[in-house]
Amino acid sequence: MEMGFHENEQNQEFVSQVTNLIEIGSGHYGCSHYRRRCKIRAPCCDEIFDCRHCHNEAKDSLQTEQLQRHELPRHEVSKVVCSLCETEQDVQQNCSNCGVCMGKYFCSKCKFFDDDLSKKQYHCDECGICRTGGEENFFHCKRCRCCYSKVMEDKHRCVEGALHHNCPVCFEYLFDSTRDITVLQCGHTMHLECTKDMGLHNRYTCPVCSKSICDMSNLWKKLDEEVAANPMPKLYENKMVWILCNDCGSNTNVRFHLIAHKCSSCGSYNTRQTQRGSDSHSCSSGMPQVVGSTG
Repeated sequence: MEMGFHENEQNQEFVSQVTNLIEIGSGHYGCSHYRRRCKIRAPCCDEIFDCRHCHNEAKDSLQTEQLQRHELPRHEVSKVVCSLCETEQDVQQNCSNCGVCMGKYFCSKCKFFDDDLSKKQYHCDECGICRTGGEENFFHCKRCRCCYSKVMEDKHRCVEGALHHNCPVCFEYLFDSTRDITVLQCGHTMHLECTKDMGLHNRYTCPVCSKSICDMSNLWKKLDEEVAANPMPKLYENKMVWILCNDCGSNTNVRFHLIAHKCSSCGSYNTRQTQRGSDSHSCSSGMPQVVGSTG
Protein backbone atom coordinates (compact mmCIF):
# COMPACT_ATOMS: atom_id res chain seq x y z
CA MET A 1 0.00 0.00 0.00
CA GLU A 2 2.81 2.39 0.96
CA MET A 3 4.67 1.67 -2.31
CA GLY A 4 1.48 2.24 -4.30
CA PHE A 5 0.95 5.55 -2.49
CA HIS A 6 4.47 6.75 -3.38
CA GLU A 7 4.01 5.69 -7.03
CA ASN A 8 0.75 7.63 -7.22
CA GLU A 9 2.40 10.65 -5.65
CA GLN A 10 5.27 10.48 -8.16
CA ASN A 11 2.83 10.17 -11.05
CA GLN A 12 0.93 13.22 -9.87
CA GLU A 13 4.19 15.16 -9.56
CA PHE A 14 5.22 14.10 -13.08
CA VAL A 15 1.84 15.15 -14.50
CA SER A 16 2.16 18.50 -12.71
CA GLN A 17 5.63 19.06 -14.20
CA VAL A 18 4.44 18.21 -17.71
CA THR A 19 1.41 20.49 -17.34
CA ASN A 20 3.68 23.29 -16.14
CA LEU A 21 5.94 22.91 -19.20
CA ILE A 22 2.90 22.99 -21.47
CA GLU A 23 1.43 26.12 -19.87
CA ILE A 24 4.45 28.21 -18.82
CA GLY A 25 4.62 31.34 -20.98
CA SER A 26 1.63 30.25 -23.07
CA GLY A 27 -0.07 33.24 -24.70
CA HIS A 28 2.71 35.67 -23.75
CA TYR A 29 5.03 35.05 -26.69
CA GLY A 30 4.67 35.22 -30.44
CA CYS A 31 3.63 37.84 -32.97
CA SER A 32 0.52 39.34 -34.55
CA HIS A 33 0.04 36.16 -36.57
CA TYR A 34 0.58 33.38 -33.99
CA ARG A 35 0.93 32.83 -30.24
CA ARG A 36 3.98 30.56 -29.88
CA ARG A 37 7.05 30.19 -27.70
CA CYS A 38 9.73 29.97 -30.34
CA LYS A 39 11.13 31.81 -33.32
CA ILE A 40 12.36 30.33 -36.59
CA ARG A 41 15.63 30.70 -38.44
CA ALA A 42 14.84 31.33 -42.09
CA PRO A 43 16.73 28.82 -44.27
CA CYS A 44 16.70 31.27 -47.20
CA CYS A 45 18.41 34.27 -45.61
CA ASP A 46 19.65 32.80 -42.29
CA GLU A 47 17.82 35.44 -40.22
CA ILE A 48 15.52 34.88 -37.22
CA PHE A 49 11.80 35.77 -37.38
CA ASP A 50 8.74 35.15 -35.24
CA CYS A 51 7.02 33.27 -38.08
CA ARG A 52 7.01 32.86 -41.87
CA HIS A 53 4.50 35.69 -42.29
CA CYS A 54 6.77 38.08 -40.39
CA HIS A 55 9.59 37.00 -42.70
CA ASN A 56 7.51 37.51 -45.85
CA GLU A 57 6.31 40.94 -44.71
CA ALA A 58 9.92 42.01 -44.24
CA LYS A 59 11.55 40.26 -47.19
CA ASP A 60 8.84 40.23 -49.85
CA SER A 61 7.53 43.80 -49.56
CA LEU A 62 7.76 46.80 -51.86
CA GLN A 63 10.34 48.29 -49.48
CA THR A 64 12.76 45.46 -50.32
CA GLU A 65 14.92 45.64 -53.42
CA GLN A 66 13.24 43.67 -56.18
CA LEU A 67 16.12 41.25 -56.70
CA GLN A 68 16.25 40.54 -52.96
CA ARG A 69 12.53 39.76 -52.51
CA HIS A 70 11.66 36.21 -51.55
CA GLU A 71 9.28 34.11 -49.47
CA LEU A 72 10.23 31.66 -46.76
CA PRO A 73 10.06 27.97 -47.80
CA ARG A 74 8.15 26.71 -44.76
CA HIS A 75 9.00 23.02 -45.18
CA GLU A 76 12.74 23.74 -45.25
CA VAL A 77 12.88 25.28 -41.74
CA SER A 78 15.29 23.19 -39.66
CA LYS A 79 16.18 25.44 -36.72
CA VAL A 80 14.06 27.20 -34.07
CA VAL A 81 14.95 29.43 -31.12
CA CYS A 82 13.18 28.99 -27.77
CA SER A 83 11.58 32.28 -26.72
CA LEU A 84 12.10 31.56 -23.01
CA CYS A 85 15.75 30.43 -22.84
CA GLU A 86 16.86 31.55 -26.34
CA THR A 87 18.39 28.18 -27.17
CA GLU A 88 18.70 27.45 -30.89
CA GLN A 89 17.93 23.84 -31.76
CA ASP A 90 16.44 21.44 -34.28
CA VAL A 91 12.70 21.67 -34.91
CA GLN A 92 10.81 19.90 -32.12
CA GLN A 93 7.80 20.61 -29.91
CA ASN A 94 9.65 20.85 -26.58
CA CYS A 95 12.78 22.90 -25.98
CA SER A 96 15.88 20.70 -25.69
CA ASN A 97 17.27 22.99 -22.96
CA CYS A 98 14.45 24.18 -20.66
CA GLY A 99 11.84 21.63 -21.73
CA VAL A 100 9.06 24.17 -22.30
CA CYS A 101 6.39 23.34 -24.90
CA MET A 102 7.02 25.78 -27.74
CA GLY A 103 3.56 25.28 -29.25
CA LYS A 104 0.52 23.37 -28.00
CA TYR A 105 -0.21 22.57 -31.62
CA PHE A 106 2.86 21.30 -33.41
CA CYS A 107 3.23 19.92 -36.94
CA SER A 108 6.57 18.34 -37.73
CA LYS A 109 5.75 18.29 -41.46
CA CYS A 110 5.05 22.04 -41.74
CA LYS A 111 7.46 23.00 -38.92
CA PHE A 112 4.49 24.88 -37.49
CA PHE A 113 3.82 25.94 -33.87
CA ASP A 114 0.74 27.59 -32.36
CA ASP A 115 -0.52 27.96 -28.78
CA ASP A 116 -4.05 28.95 -29.79
CA LEU A 117 -5.89 25.63 -30.03
CA SER A 118 -9.24 27.37 -30.54
CA LYS A 119 -8.37 27.51 -34.26
CA LYS A 120 -8.73 23.69 -34.41
CA GLN A 121 -5.64 23.24 -36.56
CA TYR A 122 -5.06 20.06 -38.54
CA HIS A 123 -2.61 18.91 -41.19
CA CYS A 124 -3.93 17.92 -44.62
CA ASP A 125 -1.50 15.55 -46.33
CA GLU A 126 -3.04 16.17 -49.75
CA CYS A 127 -2.81 19.97 -49.40
CA GLY A 128 0.62 19.54 -47.85
CA ILE A 129 -0.05 22.28 -45.26
CA CYS A 130 -1.85 22.86 -41.96
CA ARG A 131 -5.35 24.32 -42.02
CA THR A 132 -7.79 25.59 -39.40
CA GLY A 133 -11.42 24.86 -38.58
CA GLY A 134 -11.28 21.22 -37.47
CA GLU A 135 -10.51 18.22 -39.68
CA GLU A 136 -13.97 16.80 -39.04
CA ASN A 137 -15.56 19.85 -40.72
CA PHE A 138 -13.64 19.71 -44.01
CA PHE A 139 -13.03 17.41 -46.97
CA HIS A 140 -10.29 17.52 -49.58
CA CYS A 141 -11.46 17.87 -53.20
CA LYS A 142 -8.93 16.15 -55.44
CA ARG A 143 -9.88 18.14 -58.53
CA CYS A 144 -9.95 21.54 -56.81
CA ARG A 145 -6.83 20.43 -54.89
CA CYS A 146 -7.87 22.09 -51.63
CA CYS A 147 -9.98 21.61 -48.50
CA TYR A 148 -13.61 22.77 -48.50
CA SER A 149 -16.32 22.80 -45.84
CA LYS A 150 -18.31 19.55 -45.75
CA VAL A 151 -21.41 21.70 -46.26
CA MET A 152 -20.21 22.04 -49.87
CA GLU A 153 -19.21 18.41 -50.45
CA ASP A 154 -22.11 17.40 -52.70
CA LYS A 155 -22.94 20.77 -54.24
CA HIS A 156 -19.81 22.74 -55.05
CA ARG A 157 -18.68 23.23 -58.65
CA CYS A 158 -15.18 21.88 -59.19
CA VAL A 159 -12.58 24.16 -60.74
CA GLU A 160 -9.12 22.74 -61.37
CA GLY A 161 -6.74 24.16 -58.74
CA ALA A 162 -9.46 26.47 -57.40
CA LEU A 163 -7.26 28.06 -54.73
CA HIS A 164 -3.95 27.89 -56.56
CA HIS A 165 -4.05 31.48 -57.77
CA ASN A 166 -4.17 35.05 -56.45
CA CYS A 167 -7.34 36.68 -55.12
CA PRO A 168 -8.76 38.62 -58.11
CA VAL A 169 -9.32 41.67 -55.87
CA CYS A 170 -6.28 42.03 -53.57
CA PHE A 171 -3.92 39.66 -55.47
CA GLU A 172 -2.81 37.73 -52.36
CA TYR A 173 -2.10 34.04 -53.07
CA LEU A 174 -5.16 32.17 -51.84
CA PHE A 175 -3.93 28.62 -51.23
CA ASP A 176 -2.00 29.39 -48.05
CA SER A 177 -3.76 32.61 -47.06
CA THR A 178 -4.64 32.97 -43.37
CA ARG A 179 -7.76 35.01 -44.21
CA ASP A 180 -11.21 33.46 -44.76
CA ILE A 181 -11.94 32.51 -48.36
CA THR A 182 -15.30 32.29 -50.10
CA VAL A 183 -16.21 29.96 -52.94
CA LEU A 184 -18.73 31.31 -55.41
CA GLN A 185 -21.09 28.82 -57.00
CA CYS A 186 -19.39 29.45 -60.34
CA GLY A 187 -16.42 27.75 -58.65
CA HIS A 188 -14.10 30.77 -58.48
CA THR A 189 -12.58 31.81 -55.17
CA MET A 190 -11.61 35.02 -53.42
CA HIS A 191 -11.28 36.43 -49.92
CA LEU A 192 -14.56 36.79 -48.03
CA GLU A 193 -13.47 40.27 -46.95
CA CYS A 194 -12.86 41.24 -50.58
CA THR A 195 -16.34 40.01 -51.51
CA LYS A 196 -17.82 42.29 -48.84
CA ASP A 197 -15.72 45.22 -50.08
CA MET A 198 -17.10 44.67 -53.58
CA GLY A 199 -20.63 44.88 -52.15
CA LEU A 200 -19.82 48.25 -50.61
CA HIS A 201 -19.05 49.47 -54.14
CA ASN A 202 -22.19 47.87 -55.61
CA ARG A 203 -20.22 45.18 -57.43
CA TYR A 204 -22.08 41.86 -57.37
CA THR A 205 -20.44 39.87 -60.14
CA CYS A 206 -17.50 37.48 -60.08
CA PRO A 207 -14.31 39.36 -61.09
CA VAL A 208 -13.20 36.32 -63.10
CA CYS A 209 -16.28 35.20 -65.08
CA SER A 210 -18.76 38.07 -64.43
CA LYS A 211 -21.53 35.82 -63.09
CA SER A 212 -23.77 37.18 -60.31
CA ILE A 213 -22.44 36.23 -56.86
CA CYS A 214 -25.76 36.54 -55.00
CA ASP A 215 -29.53 36.43 -55.52
CA MET A 216 -30.30 39.44 -57.72
CA SER A 217 -34.01 38.71 -58.26
CA ASN A 218 -35.19 41.80 -56.33
CA LEU A 219 -32.99 44.06 -58.45
CA TRP A 220 -34.20 42.38 -61.64
CA LYS A 221 -37.82 43.16 -60.61
CA LYS A 222 -36.91 46.82 -60.09
CA LEU A 223 -35.26 46.93 -63.51
CA ASP A 224 -38.41 45.38 -65.03
CA GLU A 225 -40.38 48.30 -63.57
CA GLU A 226 -37.83 50.86 -64.80
CA VAL A 227 -37.82 49.46 -68.33
CA ALA A 228 -41.64 49.35 -68.44
CA ALA A 229 -41.88 52.94 -67.14
CA ASN A 230 -39.46 54.27 -69.75
CA PRO A 231 -40.52 53.09 -73.22
CA MET A 232 -38.12 53.72 -76.07
CA PRO A 233 -38.94 56.36 -78.75
CA LYS A 234 -40.67 55.05 -81.88
CA LEU A 235 -37.38 55.30 -83.76
CA TYR A 236 -35.93 52.55 -81.55
CA GLU A 237 -38.98 50.62 -80.30
CA ASN A 238 -38.49 47.83 -82.86
CA LYS A 239 -34.69 47.79 -82.77
CA MET A 240 -33.30 44.33 -81.86
CA VAL A 241 -29.85 43.56 -80.47
CA TRP A 242 -27.91 40.42 -79.59
CA ILE A 243 -26.86 40.02 -75.95
CA LEU A 244 -24.73 37.56 -74.00
CA CYS A 245 -26.00 36.62 -70.54
CA ASN A 246 -23.16 36.45 -68.04
CA ASP A 247 -25.26 34.24 -65.73
CA CYS A 248 -26.55 31.47 -68.01
CA GLY A 249 -24.27 31.98 -71.00
CA SER A 250 -27.07 32.30 -73.54
CA ASN A 251 -26.91 34.48 -76.65
CA THR A 252 -30.38 35.94 -77.34
CA ASN A 253 -31.95 38.52 -79.60
CA VAL A 254 -33.89 41.10 -77.55
CA ARG A 255 -35.44 44.56 -77.92
CA PHE A 256 -32.96 47.38 -77.48
CA HIS A 257 -33.30 49.56 -74.38
CA LEU A 258 -31.04 52.26 -72.94
CA ILE A 259 -31.48 51.11 -69.32
CA ALA A 260 -30.71 47.40 -69.57
CA HIS A 261 -31.21 44.25 -71.60
CA LYS A 262 -32.96 41.25 -70.06
CA CYS A 263 -31.92 37.70 -70.89
CA SER A 264 -34.92 35.90 -72.38
CA SER A 265 -33.54 32.55 -71.19
CA CYS A 266 -33.05 33.12 -67.44
CA GLY A 267 -34.45 36.63 -66.80
CA SER A 268 -31.13 38.10 -65.66
CA TYR A 269 -30.10 41.66 -66.47
CA ASN A 270 -26.44 40.72 -66.01
CA THR A 271 -25.89 40.90 -69.76
CA ARG A 272 -23.73 42.58 -72.35
CA GLN A 273 -24.46 43.59 -75.94
CA THR A 274 -22.56 41.51 -78.48
CA GLN A 275 -22.43 40.45 -82.08
CA ARG A 276 -24.44 37.28 -82.70
CA GLY A 277 -22.60 34.22 -81.40
CA SER A 278 -23.07 30.61 -80.37
CA ASP A 279 -24.53 29.69 -76.98
CA SER A 280 -22.12 28.75 -74.24
CA HIS A 281 -23.54 27.54 -70.96
CA SER A 282 -21.63 27.69 -67.72
CA CYS A 283 -22.34 27.64 -64.00
CA SER A 284 -25.32 29.27 -62.32
CA SER A 285 -25.25 32.13 -59.87
CA GLY A 286 -25.69 31.92 -56.11
CA MET A 287 -24.58 33.01 -52.71
CA PRO A 288 -20.92 32.43 -51.80
CA GLN A 289 -19.87 29.88 -49.20
CA VAL A 290 -17.01 30.10 -46.74
CA VAL A 291 -13.83 28.04 -46.67
CA GLY A 292 -11.53 27.83 -43.67
CA SER A 293 -8.15 29.57 -43.77
CA THR A 294 -4.72 27.99 -43.43
CA GLY A 295 -2.60 27.65 -40.40
